[in-house]
Amino acid sequence: MTMPSPGQTASEVGLHARVLDQLGTAICANQMTPGTVLYIDDLVGQYVVSRSVMREVLRVLASMGLVESRRRVGTLIRPTASWNVFDPQVIRWRLASAGRMAQLRSITELRTAVEPQAAWLAAERATPGEASDLVGLAAKMWAAGKAADQAEFLKLDIEFHRQVLLASGNEMFAKLHELVAEVLAGRHYYHLMPHHPDEQALRLHADVAQAIQRRDGGRARDAMVNIMEQAMHEMKSMWEQTGEPSMA
Repeated sequence: MTMPSPGQTASEVGLHARVLDQLGTAICANQMTPGTVLYIDDLVGQYVVSRSVMREVLRVLASMGLVESRRRVGTLIRPTASWNVFDPQVIRWRLASAGRMAQLRSITELRTAVEPQAAWLAAERATPGEASDLVGLAAKMWAAGKAADQAEFLKLDIEFHRQVLLASGNEMFAKLHELVAEVLAGRHYYHLMPHHPDEQALRLHADVAQAIQRRDGGRARDAMVNIMEQAMHEMKSMWEQTGEPSMA
């Protein structure tokens, strides 16, 4: 979450958040092509905010790599390759765009590279308490899934994957939990998650937790790979049901 600048009033903070979200979403939806020049006076009129608020919005967008300021030119939209694609807000804005499926796919591919290894490491490094907590979370996920309690299932799913990343003992893996939370929340928000979680998916989460508790790194890694593969299959299937172009 982007922090407001010192000295901003509550009103300015609210305006800043609104304009940042609107402009960030527009850029990530490619409504403005790379190289487009943004003039602060035009933006002030378009979003009906003060110059100080707009300058702060542009400063934050620049920190994310979405724009850059050039003297005697203005503020330019930067190409996608320059964006901080690991920033949770950038991920959220990209999920709100027509390129949603490509964003989900790229993060799921990243998760497939990282989370199975995290599960394998967790089987070596998790404390008995951490392993027990994972088993408990998997059981609660099973109950929420069977009850079709989507809000509770999402909360538990996010926490389960966060705990696996933390239990890996790798601080860089652990930092990725915000990305995982965004993609899981995005799947729910954009109806790319089954209303009733697949029983196999529930079982696989239990398999990961139990394998970690038993110090079986190979089984934990394989079960996590299967979770990632099933997630991708579900997203493809539900995306195709909407009649949208193929994500392939």
